[in-house]
Amino acid sequence: MKSKKLILLIGLFILGQMALAQNQEKFSKEVFVQGADSLLFRQLLPKDFNPKKSYPLVLFLHGAGERGADNTKQLTHGAAVFATDRIQEQFPAIVLFPQCPTDDYWSQVTVDRSNYPVQLDFRYQEGPTQSMKMVLQLLDTYLQQEFVDKVQVYVMGLSMGGMGTFELIYRKPETFAAAIPICGAGDPKNVNTYAQTTPIWAFHGAQDNVVAPTQSLAMVNALLEAGAHPKFTLYDFANHNSWDPAFKEPDLLPWLFSKTKNQNTEKKTNEK
Repeated sequence: MKSKKLILLIGLFILGQMALAQNQEKFSKEVFVQGADSLLFRQLLPKDFNPKKSYPLVLFLHGAGERGADNTKQLTHGAAVFATDRIQEQFPAIVLFPQCPTDDYWSQVTVDRSNYPVQLDFRYQEGPTQSMKMVLQLLDTYLQQEFVDKVQVYVMGLSMGGMGTFELIYRKPETFAAAIPICGAGDPKNVNTYAQTTPIWAFHGAQDNVVAPTQSLAMVNALLEAGAHPKFTLYDFANHNSWDPAFKEPDLLPWLFSKTKNQNTEKKTNEK
């Protein structure tokens, strides 16, 4: 009986890995070059992509564990959220997964790993990191294309990518229609820059021993004080991998793609 269960588990694992590989194959391998600098990224286009049409654009920032130079690891978490046939039919979008080099970080932050959860000191005033600069330039390049719907540009990320998400909406507050930072962190002092322009749905695990949940709580509280209405989901059972239950939220993508920049701008104008 035990051997049958083991065979079943192995079979399910193999099927899961095959599905993951198939989803990853839908993302083309790309390289963005600016002068002597380059940024690896993967791109998912809608089925039957037509450059004469316009599509939503989603930028996904991976965590520190997926840094590298293989242009593959960044798809480990999150790629399947967008690549299934059902989701591509329901929410056709251009999805970008850039990869941060091993020796760099998405966010301008000093990370103290002498104790866990890590201690974070954000230094936005020092300017973006090299990888964030490249992401900003990549984003600007796509925003110049007619096939990108400028009122439906989104960013999401996990862990280091959640930190990058908060920093990115700080650096481009008029660009994003919505943001989803998962087990991330940011600088509460800077939320006024985007509090009234960018809807946020933040996620964290109450048991997170890598990035403390108080990091997301601090950002949510600062946003509330700034007059924003962020969504916040705290999973009492989750550790650092709160992206697993977050990706399973049935309202995650419907909420994301329901937001438009025109809608946010009109709301801000009406509240003045």
